[in-house]
Amino acid sequence: MFHKWNDSMGAIAAGCVMSLPDLTNYLIFARVVRAGSISAGARALEMPKSTVSRRLTELEEEQGVRLVHRTRSGLKLTDIGQAFLIHCEAVESATEAAQQVTQQVRDIPRGRVKVSSPYALSQSLLTELLPVFMQRYPEVDVQLFATNRPVSLVDEGVDVALRVRSSIEDSSLIARPLSDSPSTLYGAPELIARYGIPKHPLDLLQFPHLSLHYTSGRYGYQLLASDGEQLTVSFQPRLVTDDMLVLRQAAVQGQGLVALPNYLCAEAVAAGQLQQVLPDWQLPVGIMHLVYPHRRGLLPAVRVFIDFMVEHIPALAQRSLLIG
Repeated sequence: MFHKWNDSMGAIAAGCVMSLPDLTNYLIFARVVRAGSISAGARALEMPKSTVSRRLTELEEEQGVRLVHRTRSGLKLTDIGQAFLIHCEAVESATEAAQQVTQQVRDIPRGRVKVSSPYALSQSLLTELLPVFMQRYPEVDVQLFATNRPVSLVDEGVDVALRVRSSIEDSSLIARPLSDSPSTLYGAPELIARYGIPKHPLDLLQFPHLSLHYTSGRYGYQLLASDGEQLTVSFQPRLVTDDMLVLRQAAVQGQGLVALPNYLCAEAVAAGQLQQVLPDWQLPVGIMHLVYPHRRGLLPAVRVFIDFMVEHIPALAQRSLLIG
């Protein structure tokens, strides 16, 4: 009798083992739905699109129900898929929490940190700071995405982002202000000599201009005088680009006036290639933030990266004439 009972329990146990779900598919499902499409989810997961698609099909076959409708515009959850997603997200949160427990006990931070930064910051401040960070933390790998487009940290699996905004409104993110990032209106000395030194914002109308791209299609300088007077000067730029370094070089070559962050133009000003225009009028001041999702902020590799940047960026910004 005992042997029969024991054999039965063994068979039940074996059946239970065989029926254990593949939680990887649950995690893939949650990430793909959050990304909005299989292609976007595959990029965030760094997996082939075909693999992600196959995994979703396996999950639906395993569950015996349709979880999503695949359309040209993306994925649309079924009613059961919406309910299923809630539990998959709980699995994802629990997995990340478990990972944090084990990583917190490690003496040496290790792993990979995914960082997003605008081109200008990547090619100025980070070129100096990243090699120092990597030397200090040899077990931490850094994957830097230099882009001027808005990045969804959670959907794209980015740990930390540098952003210059007056404020960060996303309540799902932690935003640590690092430094003010004032901008100034600059022009090449030969350009100013050709058109004359502007004494009032309206004098800017006779100059050619260069600008970052604005989706509104409306270009102008919002200027504030020391006595509180505010004035907006509209213009049609000769050159529009998201690359600040291209704008700076075009300005150095005398192609037009341009509003750029002070840190980016400090060397050109010191070399006499650019000079401030209307120094008594100020442009809106941005604030450099370090931004990261709540759930990722405690991972040791991410934490030491954040701490390092918080410690060093303000001093480097001060040295680069970012402040004042």
